[in-house]
Amino acid sequence: MIALFYFTWNYFHELAANEKKQIKLVFFEHRQKACIGIQFKWDAAIRNFVLKLDHILYSKTKACYYLEFEEQRFKELVNIIKDKGYYPDYSGFSNDYSLYLQQHPKTCLISSDDIKNYNSTSKQYEEFLESFQMYLEQRRYSANTVKTYCQVIQKFLSWTGKPISEISQDDLMRFNHKRIIGQKLSGSYQNQLINAVKLFFERMEHRKMEIESIERPFKERKLPNVLSKTEVKCILSSIRNLKHRMMLVTIYACGLRCGELLNLHLSDVDSKRNFLIIRQAKGKKDRYVPITTKLIEELREYFKMYKPKTWLFEGQRIGEPYSARSLQLVLKEALVQARINKPVTLHWLRHSFATHLLESGTDLRYIQSLLGHNSPKTTMIYTHVSEQSLSKIKMPYDDL
Repeated sequence: MIALFYFTWNYFHELAANEKKQIKLVFFEHRQKACIGIQFKWDAAIRNFVLKLDHILYSKTKACYYLEFEEQRFKELVNIIKDKGYYPDYSGFSNDYSLYLQQHPKTCLISSDDIKNYNSTSKQYEEFLESFQMYLEQRRYSANTVKTYCQVIQKFLSWTGKPISEISQDDLMRFNHKRIIGQKLSGSYQNQLINAVKLFFERMEHRKMEIESIERPFKERKLPNVLSKTEVKCILSSIRNLKHRMMLVTIYACGLRCGELLNLHLSDVDSKRNFLIIRQAKGKKDRYVPITTKLIEELREYFKMYKPKTWLFEGQRIGEPYSARSLQLVLKEALVQARINKPVTLHWLRHSFATHLLESGTDLRYIQSLLGHNSPKTTMIYTHVSEQSLSKIKMPYDDL
């Protein structure tokens, strides 16, 4: 009886939550113009979302926010609502829209059938997206790349609302301009879009988009964020939990990426030769990283206390790796305890490792090997943040 009550309460609670997140799109004529009305139950988050929409207006007579109707605007609005995690309900939109078209036969707008079929049109992409995802996984693209490529392709296809065979170069250029540049998304995301679209149409449609005609952003050259040795020491010493401390220690001591640390198996620690084996890292490459006797002894203490079975650093469940999100929270708490107000990320520890090596006189070629960089140009960027390298420069003002 209690279980039935709980199930019933939970069902209606979820139903109410979904209804609260629902945004209803209605069609009406206002001031002799076709409009998209936006209706929703009062919710501060939804209201703020709606107010940020481009060209949003409010009608007192209709008691709702609205946009002037355009085919592309309607499609974009539906997709933006979905992207934000809300539920667009435009089931009744086509009925009022159909009456409007009958009264205005000379109006050059899309048909009401197109509105009805818009949602079903997006379903035709599912098979293509599944095949594309399977292709990427078979080619052994990283999980993050597979996820990003599939997401950006889905957004692009849904935005066009067209059958895949009818999608053209112009659609890609307009999407790039309106959704990527218009919303001020990053240059890396723009490149991901172009690369994903190129690959998708080559594999799924066996035709090439003229990607060369799409302008790519200038490649950003940002300096790596680096902590001083004192700051690193404060962060590491502020952590009392041995497992948490050893994860951050290993990242800094070996210059690892977050994913590389979490993918370490017990067998990857070669204590006899004082090496750590990093398997199938970025670019599907293996590499060796030397580990000091001090780090090996600390790892032994950690092993005796936690006794991991498979992974070097396991989560709460035995046999499962520690999660990246939990590790980020560990660092966040350590920063609070160390009273460091910088927006430090786990990758800052890797940057600091490389910079401190350079400052201690280590050759760039060895640093490149330790970090797993393909090109020495990538490693050269640390010369721009090395205090020792910069301090050796004699400034001309001193000679005046």
